[in-house]
Amino acid sequence: MEALYPKCAGLDVHKANVVACVRVMARTEVTYQTRTFQTTTKELLALCAWLTEHGCTHVAMEATGVYWKPVWHLLEGSFTLVLANATQIKGIARPKTDVSDARWIADLLAHGLIRSSFVPEQPIQELRTLTRTRKQLVQEQTRHILRIQKTLEDANIKLDNVLSDIVGQSGRAMLRALIQGTTDPLTLVALAHPKVKASREALAEALRGQVTAHHRFLLKLHLDQIEHIEEALAALDKEVDDALLPFRAEVQLLKTIPGVSGITAAILLAELGADMAHFPTAQHLVSWARLCPRNDESAGKRQSTRVRKGSRWLKPALMQVVLAAIRKKPPTYLRAQYYRIQARRGPKKARVAVAASILTAIYFVLRDKVSYRDLGPDYFDKSAPTKAIERLVRRLNNLGKDVELRDRTAA
Repeated sequence: MEALYPKCAGLDVHKANVVACVRVMARTEVTYQTRTFQTTTKELLALCAWLTEHGCTHVAMEATGVYWKPVWHLLEGSFTLVLANATQIKGIARPKTDVSDARWIADLLAHGLIRSSFVPEQPIQELRTLTRTRKQLVQEQTRHILRIQKTLEDANIKLDNVLSDIVGQSGRAMLRALIQGTTDPLTLVALAHPKVKASREALAEALRGQVTAHHRFLLKLHLDQIEHIEEALAALDKEVDDALLPFRAEVQLLKTIPGVSGITAAILLAELGADMAHFPTAQHLVSWARLCPRNDESAGKRQSTRVRKGSRWLKPALMQVVLAAIRKKPPTYLRAQYYRIQARRGPKKARVAVAASILTAIYFVLRDKVSYRDLGPDYFDKSAPTKAIERLVRRLNNLGKDVELRDRTAA
């Protein structure tokens, strides 16, 4: 097989060291030189100088946890970097050592057999870190709310039965009073906001329990943690706003898509980037996000069309957009598409299909810098009116009605 890059290198990255193998091809002779560097900044700069000394043009490394990131940042700009997915380059049985791994990566890179993973620009990477940290904090906040609920159940306080949010304005006031030792239900009910839907009698009955000092300690512990997380989220949201300053136009365009809010637009930008040139077509983007059926065929038979497991950051965000879009009023094309597919193939596949449509819209919105234009909830009826008529007639027949169709005469 012809080598595409005569001078390249493969890196086997670990936490404490990097094993580098330089592959140099002179006519038909191939030579290898291997050297190990520590992952300190001084040593990584020495690695960069060593690769430059050997005239390397391309450097490949595996995506190993977060350990590849400092190596990438220090080498970026000096070489053409390729980030390899570990599952795609370990398909052949071979001797397994750090040196052999680095040499194997160099050989694959030289022959163009490594498909580079998507690595966005530095501002997008920083935004991605912020949005992912925000999601982790929100998840931790939810865990503490569930622990408060568990503690209240242990004390036989049924606050979640009468309040939709036990750490809202009314719930938080009652929790603070319980922590301070107030146990009288009527005193606690007086702290409820006037707009609480539950009756005062129901609130009083729900707040009648056996709260001990142990329960008060746990309630205070979890409520304090929730408030600390809220402060961290406020600071984080400000940092996200600052990071979005160069991408204000893209955020406004994304918000024209049904179901996309400000924070969701930030998450989508962080995961996809603002430059769609990384993806040749919208289909490539949908495939990269794992929102299309897999190709698994043997002997002319399709083995499986199951959607592959995708990013745990991007997919949940898209699914939240789907749920918001299908509930949006007035109805949109996305809502019509969901119910059309849901009737035939179920809600799960319908959500995946709508998510793929939303991702396709995101691709063209960001690529062409245009606002989203909805096709309308009657798009499918207009595109295939005969099928729509047949479906409606069939439904009336199933209800026991005979239908006679006549063309409407012009007035």
